[in-house]
Amino acid sequence: MTKILHILNGDSTYAIFKESSISGDVVICREMLCEGTVVKDVGSDQFWKERYSYFKNEFGVDKLDYFDKTLKEIIKLQDVSDYREVVLWFEYDLFCQINLMALATYLLKSYRKDIKYFLVCTGKEKGKTQLLSLADYSPKEYEDLYQNKIKLSRNDLLFAQIVWEIYSENDADSLKSFDFNQSKKFIYLQAAIDQHLMRFKDENGLNQIDHKILSIIDTGIQNEKQLINKLLIWQKKETVYGFGDMQYINYIKKLKSFIIIENGKMKLNQKGKEIV
Repeated sequence: MTKILHILNGDSTYAIFKESSISGDVVICREMLCEGTVVKDVGSDQFWKERYSYFKNEFGVDKLDYFDKTLKEIIKLQDVSDYREVVLWFEYDLFCQINLMALATYLLKSYRKDIKYFLVCTGKEKGKTQLLSLADYSPKEYEDLYQNKIKLSRNDLLFAQIVWEIYSENDADSLKSFDFNQSKKFIYLQAAIDQHLMRFKDENGLNQIDHKILSIIDTGIQNEKQLINKLLIWQKKETVYGFGDMQYINYIKKLKSFIIIENGKMKLNQKGKEIV
């Protein structure tokens, strides 16, 4: 075993990674397990069935596209016996932390003592006030990130499995009662779970993101593009969701019963105004 396997959190990271001098094979995670139905048994037939159904129903993704872009990549992790080192590259936000927990759980299935497992997870940086994503680093800085990677033991992967199983149960009380700060390796996990808890529905059937969308519309905006831009600014300053346009477009779509388009502008209807 002489090779290294890098598991990257997305294509944007790969675009930077490939310009660095870091050697090794790459698997790109093109999932967003923080959204949609998930099951405990990562990589099982039921797991993939639920994930494909979510992407098909919510975004109209073709089965072959899902297989080629997502499933075909991740199932490469079923057998990593050709590698001496496996490195997970992820970020501090909810989007990345949940994917990280699932992939660590998946790797545990084929765990080998003769393979070393590592984590590169960006977030806090000395001298910086804002948390940093992998997009904030240059290819040269990726080399420094790699050199400072954190070793993951089998116990760390087992902890990730426990977290994944709790998350997949989708029970707010279980999430609130568990101490996600137990691990010194996954230091951004508690904040990510705290953010996730803000997505549970209130008495109006809405969550934090829904209320933010309605409140932004109420302040006056021109169109959906403006709305998404404001959501991304809010996200960066006040949350750790780590969502992109696609996720927020889906949230907006589900709030159509509160929104009207008048003279080309998005506005709240009476129902929406009452909620705000």
